[in-house]
Amino acid sequence: MNARGEFAHFVPITTRWKDNDIYGHVNNVEYYSYFDTVINSFLVAEGGLDIHAGSVIGVCAESHCKYLGGFAFPEIIEAGLRVEHLGNSSVRYGIGLFRPGEDDVLAAGWFVHVFVDRKSRTATTMPERLRAALTTLQTEHAQ
Repeated sequence: MNARGEFAHFVPITTRWKDNDIYGHVNNVEYYSYFDTVINSFLVAEGGLDIHAGSVIGVCAESHCKYLGGFAFPEIIEAGLRVEHLGNSSVRYGIGLFRPGEDDVLAAGWFVHVFVDRKSRTATTMPERLRAALTTLQTEHAQ
């Protein structure tokens, strides 16, 4: 389903000239960049994740995108974010990409972050501030 109301947080993302492919629409690989943008902007701003010097970092364990429509340059995308599963050291996000003012998702996906120690790269319990921020993204639509 993935309607706009199923997401707890939104970030506007402007498509860039380089995002378009030869066919005149945003290339599929760019959608994963939009996923990274909505997730990591939230983690930094709300969860206090220090991407440059923090002892804990998030690494992508898996991701998926289902393309239901397309975007092109120039266009604004509204990226919706929710938490579908919150573990001790991992989180699965749901992401939806929308046109402003529209309820139907044009791309829907999920992304799994595992939080690891920056030096050893072993899984570690996520910091409490980060966990608290992620809790605010849990919705009744979590899978």
